[in-house]
Amino acid sequence: EDEVDFMLCEIGGTVGDIEGLPFFEAIRQFSQDKPRGQCIFMHLTLLPWLAASGELKTKPTQHSVKELRSIGLQPDILVCRSEHPIPEKEREKIALFCNVRPEAVIPAYDLRSIYEAPLAYHEQGLDQAVLDAFQISPAPRPDLARWQDVYDRIHNTDGEVNIAIVGKYTQLEDAYKSIKEALTHGGMANRIKVNVEWVDAEIFDHEDAAPHLEGYHAILVPGGFGERGTEGKIKAAQFARERKIPYLGICLGMQMAVIEAARNLAGLETAGSEEFDHEAGKRRFEPVVYHLKEWVQGNHAVQRKVDDDKGGTMRLGAYTAALADGSKVAEVYGDTSIEERHRHRYEVDVKYRKKLEECGLSFSGMSPDGRLPEIVEVKDHPWFIGVQFHPELKSKPFDPHPLFRDFVRAARDVSRLV
Repeated sequence: EDEVDFMLCEIGGTVGDIEGLPFFEAIRQFSQDKPRGQCIFMHLTLLPWLAASGELKTKPTQHSVKELRSIGLQPDILVCRSEHPIPEKEREKIALFCNVRPEAVIPAYDLRSIYEAPLAYHEQGLDQAVLDAFQISPAPRPDLARWQDVYDRIHNTDGEVNIAIVGKYTQLEDAYKSIKEALTHGGMANRIKVNVEWVDAEIFDHEDAAPHLEGYHAILVPGGFGERGTEGKIKAAQFARERKIPYLGICLGMQMAVIEAARNLAGLETAGSEEFDHEAGKRRFEPVVYHLKEWVQGNHAVQRKVDDDKGGTMRLGAYTAALADGSKVAEVYGDTSIEERHRHRYEVDVKYRKKLEECGLSFSGMSPDGRLPEIVEVKDHPWFIGVQFHPELKSKPFDPHPLFRDFVRAARDVSRLV
């Protein structure tokens, strides 16, 4: 059989915006290079609801399609966003005036979860409309078993947990979108509903952390940059460590856990990070976290001249880590060698490893050459792990990341003890 290549191209923006015109012209020319039936156009529109008159308005959709047709693009399928049911007569009206088949006008209703979308679109006939547009017939019925399983795990849970994300962008929840979704994946794996609540780390600058964190079954401190809110994150790590609450620190969250342990366990009262303290220059501090002045290539560190703090000093991309036998993370991953994605300019200084390990903070994950700490964990704690990388970037609904899966499990165990 001849090999067939498929490409799905999403063009964002609003039809008519001058910024989008080069892209629309590009896809118009692309369609001319393909035989008829091998290129289709799907257009997403909004059907606004006017509460005063109690009706859906189709005119914006008609106008949008008119704009597309004026530049040589005729949609084959219309996906119509709506908060209310779309009457059949309105679908027929849209089809008539937008020059598409009625069955190619697909309602896209608001859903409780994004993971319901594949089942909802199948129910509305989107997959069949695409097959018809490509003239693919007959076609095997889609196997939606795994999406049905996801739906079941979301809506038929065996309990729920409350997890606090302590950060400084809590008013902009999309800043932690990938972490929230990874927690949802962990909830699916455990058939647990995860209630995520956002706690502003700056509150702890002038208030005790305990009243704001009591009642949560787990605490997560995400990545970030800049000094604002860092003392609050350190207090959150201290609260989780002392109260035996599951803690997951990601990137900066790991560094804050290390500074907390250095101050309160190892007696390094002035422990800090060069990311914050080297600019202030007003106080003497112990830099347990330092600026990455070595360019890391593969698993080897190569000395490199740095002209400024924002030069080529970011450890970016996938790197291998070696996990200690018998560690919590080795148990979680089921392996002693992992590969994770990084994005940071500051590292925990390995020279403090011995002193911190004597106090109970284990360096359970290291770069293969033993120079860069990747994971720390508290030995006498049910679940306290900090990672220098970003595990949320590899989590998927069908393949939850091991750390998030086990983190939610640990939170569930705490909830059942309450």
